Amino acid sequence: MKKNFVLGFLVILIAVASCSFTNKSFETNDKDRLLLDLITYVLERGHYEPKNINDKFSANVFVDFIDILDPTKRYFLKGDIEEFEKYKYQIDDQIKNTDITFFNLVHQRLMKRMDEAKGIYAEVLESPFDFKKDEDINIDYAEVPYAKNRKELKERWRKQLKYNALGIYDNKIKVRKSAISGGKDDEVGPDMVSVEVDTKFKDPAKEELKNMTLAEVEEAARESTKNTLDEFFDFVNDLERKDWFVQYINTIVDEFDPHTFYFAPEEKDRFDISMSGKFEGIGARLQKKPEGARIVEVISGGPVWRDKSLEVGDEILKVGQAGEEPINIVGMRLDDAIKLIKGPKGTIVDLTVRKVDGTIDVVSITRDVVELEESYAKSATVRQDDRKFGLIHLPKFYVDFDDYTERNAATDVAREVERLKQAGMEGLILDLRDNGGGSLKTVVEMAGLFIKDGPIVQVRSSGQGKEVHEDKDERIQWDGPLVILVNELSASASEILAAAMQDYKRAVVLGSKQTFGKGTVQNVIPLDNIVRSNEHGDLGAIKITTQKFYRINGGSTQLEGVKSDIVVPDRYSYIDLGERDQENPLGWDKISPADYQTWDGYIDYEETIAKSQARLAKNPQVKLIEENAKWLKEQQDESVVSLNYDTYASRQEKNKEKSNYFKTLSEYDSKLTFESLRYERELFTQDPVLREKRDRWHQDLAKDVYVEEAINVLQDLKLNALKKENAKLASVKG
Repeated sequence: MKKNFVLGFLVILIAVASCSFTNKSFETNDKDRLLLDLITYVLERGHYEPKNINDKFSANVFVDFIDILDPTKRYFLKGDIEEFEKYKYQIDDQIKNTDITFFNLVHQRLMKRMDEAKGIYAEVLESPFDFKKDEDINIDYAEVPYAKNRKELKERWRKQLKYNALGIYDNKIKVRKSAISGGKDDEVGPDMVSVEVDTKFKDPAKEELKNMTLAEVEEAARESTKNTLDEFFDFVNDLERKDWFVQYINTIVDEFDPHTFYFAPEEKDRFDISMSGKFEGIGARLQKKPEGARIVEVISGGPVWRDKSLEVGDEILKVGQAGEEPINIVGMRLDDAIKLIKGPKGTIVDLTVRKVDGTIDVVSITRDVVELEESYAKSATVRQDDRKFGLIHLPKFYVDFDDYTERNAATDVAREVERLKQAGMEGLILDLRDNGGGSLKTVVEMAGLFIKDGPIVQVRSSGQGKEVHEDKDERIQWDGPLVILVNELSASASEILAAAMQDYKRAVVLGSKQTFGKGTVQNVIPLDNIVRSNEHGDLGAIKITTQKFYRINGGSTQLEGVKSDIVVPDRYSYIDLGERDQENPLGWDKISPADYQTWDGYIDYEETIAKSQARLAKNPQVKLIEENAKWLKEQQDESVVSLNYDTYASRQEKNKEKSNYFKTLSEYDSKLTFESLRYERELFTQDPVLREKRDRWHQDLAKDVYVEEAINVLQDLKLNALKKENAKLASVKG
């Protein structure tokens, strides 16, 4: 990102805001109003394409906020909406006057309606459902009107709960049928009474279902539905007013574009962790349970993993800080419990734990930096016959915003390229599928690994000329054949890299028809930096769209994305996932191209693409993927569901048959052999979890037709020998 722009932007904001907000915050003594004032101020002055906060804007906020709070229309009544509508065209004025009357009214009414809903669903679930009755439910909730009264609302809940219970009932009937028949589903109908089956190993759950009547199965389905709702409302009860206000703030913010977002303080911490791939703590993922915080995953390499003192299933009951009196976290919000457990590297946390075996113990753990390995680049060698290739999977363009010299995507990819070179790779696949982007700086450096020098991306700020980000290092980390894999979820920085390599004709881009289409740049601005004094604590931060980026050929990737050189369908091909399908996206445009020359390292670039397209046209696996994608679209568009069990079960059976038909996709075998690099294999003796993760990854890659075709493309690409001779390779670039 443009450093001088960010600094200049902040200087302007701070200079004005120091005067604008100091007195107001003391006058109102209201954090919500201060936040509203700050955020709208930043949006109006800093957003790339600021919106007019007028009646149209107000109406959009009105509709979107209510839809976010009650998307299935099971809380608010028609009369509530009519009462709210008097503010439909006043929200813009309220925003300008830091008035939160509309939010207060809607929030208070939602709390009341949710409290009433607890009674409604408990009442509905007391009575059996008649699964023989012919009725249906429309799950396209946008088409459903609000209920006029409690009677209509209860009926809506009844249908929704019946729909939820029907799925559970269907599953239990199938298990019961299998248990009765001893696994031979065609020998017995679902309404037969239980019979004795002599089996060596008996599943208690199956045995229980086998001896149930259909009425008892239906009752169990209702009980399961109730338990799920109880858990949901337990989570809702944990939410505080400030959590709902963040939803309101983000409804306002989202009207500017889909990537502008307000982070509450806790959310900002999570964002930083996701971008850096590391945090300071004990190295365990937790899930809230009534009995405490349950450990659901131990992160490889973290303190818990090293100490072997805790395991999955253990429940944390109390948290103490280095010998201090412990705090009971049973019933506490999970976020608040995590705050107590996390802490700086080197500090000690004392955890009172109920072990899986039921014993209670106090475990002391020294906190450390925990790296989330799944966030980082990983590589493997690929063998086809007697030739070896390399593959690097990059899940995101990560960076430590506080210290760029720490681990980041560009230096990690450079290191993996070097290791693969030493292992003897003849061509490289860079897998950017599902990579939603990240740091702009890292993508510019990464692109420089594959070209001598030149522009990588053009960036334009609102009302300013373009700035060209270039690779100025003439060294080339890898000058051999290169294929970049993308799909519909490859976005932002992934699109910058794929577009640059495509424009240079340096790499062949293989994957979906087009990528996500996010051509905007965001800056994260801590709101505390904008006020001179603040009595309300951490105000969080706003991620705001400040720039658009453009390909070096001048075109924007906004909305259009990057079109693959070689198109391979995937299961998302017909599902609306891209930027063009989001709310309030910025538009497409273009600017003048940068000064660049295409790479002359290949002698058969176009011929290789044509050969690949011909191969794929005849590939039965690709045809099956295309068929699956169309079927998934049909399933997504199905909005009316029968609540008659026979009709529902018949539909499910047809879907199961079709699903089984597509299961052959996961049985595909490319006959390619994947292997971890030597340095990683040496870690396996100490970390069997890492070995298992890599084994699973390699098994998935062996079934991946996209990787197989990428290898074919690498084999077909022929290098210009003179170009390769003159290239200056770096041992490690970056």
